[in-house]
Amino acid sequence: MKKKVSLKDIAQKVGVSIALVSYVLNNKKQGRISEEISKKIRDTAQKLNYRPNQIAKSLKTNKTNTIGLVVADIANPFSSTIARIIEDEAEKNNYTVIVGSSDEKEERSKRIINVMLDRQVDGIIFAPAANDQPLIEYLQKSKVPFVLIDRYFPGLKVNYVAVNNTEASFTGVEHLVMAGCRRIGFIGFKTTLSHLQDRKKGYQSALKKNGITVSKSWIKEVPIDTSAEEVKEAIKALLALPEPIDALFFASNKVSTLGLKYINRLGLKVPNDLKILSFDQSDATDLFYATLTHIRQPLDEMGKVAVQTLVELMTRPKKITQIHLPAKLVIGQSTGVNTIEQPV
Repeated sequence: MKKKVSLKDIAQKVGVSIALVSYVLNNKKQGRISEEISKKIRDTAQKLNYRPNQIAKSLKTNKTNTIGLVVADIANPFSSTIARIIEDEAEKNNYTVIVGSSDEKEERSKRIINVMLDRQVDGIIFAPAANDQPLIEYLQKSKVPFVLIDRYFPGLKVNYVAVNNTEASFTGVEHLVMAGCRRIGFIGFKTTLSHLQDRKKGYQSALKKNGITVSKSWIKEVPIDTSAEEVKEAIKALLALPEPIDALFFASNKVSTLGLKYINRLGLKVPNDLKILSFDQSDATDLFYATLTHIRQPLDEMGKVAVQTLVELMTRPKKITQIHLPAKLVIGQSTGVNTIEQPV
């Protein structure tokens, strides 16, 4: 086996001390060290294919410079997009991200978290599943800094970065009312997750504020791991009502992607026959013939703020930080109004 290159090898090659080599390669302020010597050390390290011993380094500094990220479903465009944003922001702060996908399963979340703790991550960013409250309490006891993203549990005093889902949904549904809709259907998820329940609350509040009595028959909820068939049946039920809906609010991009395929097959004309609003959108919904009116979450800001909050917690623990970011209502052709973008 080829011997691993050490700091001593580089020092001997350049003709300087081991301490000086370590100083330069660890990017410390170089003060009186000439640029010529610094460059020579770096060039030699590169030529010799030097790789630092991260285990030894972490033992010395008590840091691994890694962050754990647990997303709900990496196959969902929301999760994959925010994971990339978090990776980029973490890299700016000299952290590497280890990513795991819980697939909305409590046991899987716990397994991933334990792997991350075993790997001595410096902190964790976590989008919890519905029944993950005990896992949050477990994390609190571990003393590892963590920040929840997108989702949180109202009863727990923890750090989180999320969107104001109630307000965002309220604004979107009120837009449908202003567009002349009076029988607005809702398809969301059957779950206890507060951010998804908040979307339903916003929908109900907007109708109530505008003098529209909410019919229970307008609200359909499908499993969080829903299939195209389940979304199809929900839409069929809404359209088969004695007074069919005149608008439909899809409470997630997953539901809207599945639902729009079925609506397209039915031959319904959007927005003339049915107006549509979606919470989020994906590349798949871009293929729909009418541009989609949707609530756009500030993913870029959410990911960056989550990393920044975690870095602050890891360097100087402080009081609980709970951040609600505003979303934007992007008005497309699917609600029959001129295309604009407005803050929620």
